[in-house]
Amino acid sequence: MKRFLGAAFAALTASAVSAAAQSCGGVYTVSAGDSLSAIADRHYKNVSAWTEVHRNNLSVIGENPNALRIGMKLRLGCIDGLPQGLEGGLPVVTETAVAPASTPAPAPSAPRRKLEQTINIVTAGDFAPFTDQTLENEGLITDVVNTAMGQSASSEAYRVHWVNDWSSHLDPLMSTAMMDMAFPWYKPDCEGSPDNYRCTNFHFSDPMFEMLILLFVDKTRPIPFAQDSDIEGRTLCRPAGYFTHDLDRADRRWITDGKITLEQPSTVRACFEMLVAGEVDAVAMNEFTGRAAIKSLDLKDQVEVVQGRPVSIEGLHVLVHKEHPEADALLATINGGLDVIKASGAYQQVIDRHMTKIWSDF
Repeated sequence: MKRFLGAAFAALTASAVSAAAQSCGGVYTVSAGDSLSAIADRHYKNVSAWTEVHRNNLSVIGENPNALRIGMKLRLGCIDGLPQGLEGGLPVVTETAVAPASTPAPAPSAPRRKLEQTINIVTAGDFAPFTDQTLENEGLITDVVNTAMGQSASSEAYRVHWVNDWSSHLDPLMSTAMMDMAFPWYKPDCEGSPDNYRCTNFHFSDPMFEMLILLFVDKTRPIPFAQDSDIEGRTLCRPAGYFTHDLDRADRRWITDGKITLEQPSTVRACFEMLVAGEVDAVAMNEFTGRAAIKSLDLKDQVEVVQGRPVSIEGLHVLVHKEHPEADALLATINGGLDVIKASGAYQQVIDRHMTKIWSDF
């Protein structure tokens, strides 16, 4: 009996140690023959997740998803408990439960002055998966901003306001300093269009998040996209009201020089309906809106992502008005908090948590 109990205890102990030793996410080293699709299929059991591997490693891979090199170190986020067993992963005790964030690293050495008054930050909803009060932690970007501000020099002196009129945020709310910061906003091509209103009037934080703008095409009419010339003469679709700076940046000028035809119906749905009807060659939009549309319109068997490079990589930023009396301190506050949570691993955990939900919805 003693021998049996001892063996049983040893087995239970080994099982507990094994569970504790499991990890989720981590660093993958690129080997010969690898592609982003192969890595996604192997580690996420989902070939389509190649875009997430790319997005999570933009600083390493760059814009071209085919620019993998043997020995390159890629960070694979923890999505729905996968991948497991990689070096540098977060410990898990169940298949999907990730351990709490580690103690934040010391704040960056750059000087940051603490703001004495409450920082008022404005955002709005109906921008899934980034901002909406019905989303988990009010959306991915809201979660990042709150986490960063919680580790900033003004962690106890800020408030997020929801004003569901995006057009009022920059003017008058920011221009009159009624609000100190606003999120999330794209950064235009300020180098090519220095007179753009946002470029001339606002400071941009470091990106809270970077995403891929992709081409969605009909599977029966695939198109290549390895270089800009592949798109010349094509008809693209993007809904009215969406930014177009990536289609007309200084090194591209697709619209200004008439290199493409751009259709701009009123809705995302209309763009995809035009695509399957053969009226446009591709829909150009961020991957999250595009993938959500494919699901809601039941187009999984008809529409796919072009597996070339993205149209562009767009960051979502916090904005501070240049005329704000404490503009420099505000910008240092949000950037400093972002630096802290990236160094501690808390940023990656926020991203992974939201990506698990986002990809499960796809």
